[in-house]
Amino acid sequence: MEAAFFDLDKTIIARSSALVFGRPFYKEGLITRSHIVKGMYAQLVYHLVGADENKMDRMREALLELTKGWDKGRVSQLVRETLTELIDPIIFEEALELIEEHRIAGRRVFIVSSSAEEIVKPLAEYLGVPNVIATRAKVDENGLYTGELEFYAYAEGKREAILAEAARTGLDLPRSYAYSDSVTDLPMLESVGHPHAVNPDKELRKIAEEREWPILEFRNPVSLRRRIAERVPRPSPTAAALAGATVLAVIAWAWLRRTRGERRAAA
Repeated sequence: MEAAFFDLDKTIIARSSALVFGRPFYKEGLITRSHIVKGMYAQLVYHLVGADENKMDRMREALLELTKGWDKGRVSQLVRETLTELIDPIIFEEALELIEEHRIAGRRVFIVSSSAEEIVKPLAEYLGVPNVIATRAKVDENGLYTGELEFYAYAEGKREAILAEAARTGLDLPRSYAYSDSVTDLPMLESVGHPHAVNPDKELRKIAEEREWPILEFRNPVSLRRRIAERVPRPSPTAAALAGATVLAVIAWAWLRRTRGERRAAA
């Protein structure tokens, strides 16, 4: 069995999945306006220059401290309730097409992200991707975040999780594919036979050019709902007219039958 592993942020979606939910978290009282401003700044930096290991470590520590005491169930519910509004418009069409190609080819498709599984799992379900490797936070007996991590899906953590999945299910990694935008995902890309750099940061682009890896540019965010709606075949005018005539014929037949029945009863 072959597989295709997709990073999430700036590979499948155009923005940071962890930061895009700032507004609903603010409305629910989980974060303050100051957190939103800092999050917007962090997102801008991430978009312009990427995220190296030091930036990711600082972001991770800040998020752990921020989310300490949050209710895991409440976070999951909030993500699911706002997912369509926030994520649907920023999904790369090129990523959707690649996911579909791999699915048709019979490969197992994974989303592999350093974002929390409470965010990644609902998003993967929305995209129709059944397999997820994501960061897992520790929770206490009351279902509240402790401010610690059970598993961090980042850098070597992604590679270790992929290798463990391959050992467990028999994935053929030399014949598998991986897609990412960041040099921090180099371990994941190196774990498969067909690595691809997508919207790569400066460091990853240099490595991809040196190793002659394919470099893909995703530039077209689309709405998944609209894309699906556009692909649903609409009836032709002839078919619509035929359907209308059929309905009218059924109504007329039912009326005639009823009228005859009433006449017989009167006789």
